[in-house]
Amino acid sequence: MTEDFSRRSLLRAAAALAGGGLLVGCAPGASRSTTDLSYWHLLTGGDGTVMAGLVDAVNAANLGFHTSQTVLAWGPPYYTKLAMASAGGRAPDVAIMHASRIAGYAPGGLLEPWDLDLLAEAGLHESDFPARVWEKCQYDGKLYAIALDTHPFVLYYNTDHAEKAGVTDALHSLKSPEEFTEVATKLQAVTGKHGLSYGYLGDGSQMWRLFYTLYRQTGADMKLVPGQRAEVDKDAAVQVLTFIRSLLNDKIASRSGDGGTATSEFLHGESGLFFGGVWELPVLKDAKMPVDALPIPTMFGTQAAYADSHTFVLPRQSKVSPERRKHVYTMVAELLKRSVKWAGGGHIPAYQPVATSAEYQALKPQSNYAGIPAYVNYDPQVWFSGAGSDFQNYFAENVQNVYLGNGDPGAGFDGFVARLNKLLDRPQPV
Repeated sequence: MTEDFSRRSLLRAAAALAGGGLLVGCAPGASRSTTDLSYWHLLTGGDGTVMAGLVDAVNAANLGFHTSQTVLAWGPPYYTKLAMASAGGRAPDVAIMHASRIAGYAPGGLLEPWDLDLLAEAGLHESDFPARVWEKCQYDGKLYAIALDTHPFVLYYNTDHAEKAGVTDALHSLKSPEEFTEVATKLQAVTGKHGLSYGYLGDGSQMWRLFYTLYRQTGADMKLVPGQRAEVDKDAAVQVLTFIRSLLNDKIASRSGDGGTATSEFLHGESGLFFGGVWELPVLKDAKMPVDALPIPTMFGTQAAYADSHTFVLPRQSKVSPERRKHVYTMVAELLKRSVKWAGGGHIPAYQPVATSAEYQALKPQSNYAGIPAYVNYDPQVWFSGAGSDFQNYFAENVQNVYLGNGDPGAGFDGFVARLNKLLDRPQPV
């Protein structure tokens, strides 16, 4: 990236990175005090409230700086504006980015790498993070992100229904699709409606999260390298898609449920199981329903789970204040040290001194799935994948009919791969 980018180039780069529409707004100015830090994130709702409390706590510690938050709309609006600000060199001091988006931002100079020596001075080391999470935060041998959490796709269950159906022990020892189907069928007999709630209609993210979890459980990989054809395992994909479709039979689970319907159904006791992200936990706990959670059982032989991570990144700035930058390292370290509060929202803390603490281990059901970072799987690392991009929508465009029972699994997956190959033929926009 150079200082003399044309306006058209900036717009084109930002649009490509965000996968869609533009949101143009004011970027932070260069006249701030060296003790005034700007922090952008896309955390709203309960997560936003918790993050605001954490920032307030760090500010109250009087560490020589003050952090001001800017909260932007989740998804393309956020990532577009972050790309625009970085390309113009007028970005915030620190920002939140999903780990799955790093490959789209780091190569073109939209992010600056973290200095390992300064991290050590702030008390942060590689050994403080799960190996797979730390690895995902790197690009081309440099560290471009510091993980705050891992937020996986998990299996919730109604403990009262499970006990009545006699499947509580079985849920913790499932080893095959057939065993899962048997448990779900028994729960359906208890609820009288469905055994499983899974909302996916019109939601590529939900379709992809379950598919990729089970696909990786077969031991299959998906390698996407620009300029090369996608390396995939079609047989594994067809096996997984066929199984998912078998669950969506209007008995075990609704054939055409969306996210809101699935959550409501589970909340009202009309199902015994629920596939959802850990971010769903606060709603379930607020309803005071009898709920527990565990990693999605290993049904295809290999332990695997889909997840993403919220990470701290250093957006590119044309002029960097060394003093303010050092304060950023301290600020991030202090947020991580307080992240047990962040875990209250269902997330798994990435900072291991917190994740292994007695306070976190006492959180239930959060600590039940605390081992997932050891075998977590993120989106394939390529510039067009990740949270808030169109990658998962491409999956939905080709396989939603398969989920609905109207399409052939092999043809649907072929369509998705063909779409990927077209994107891989294009040069990276930035």
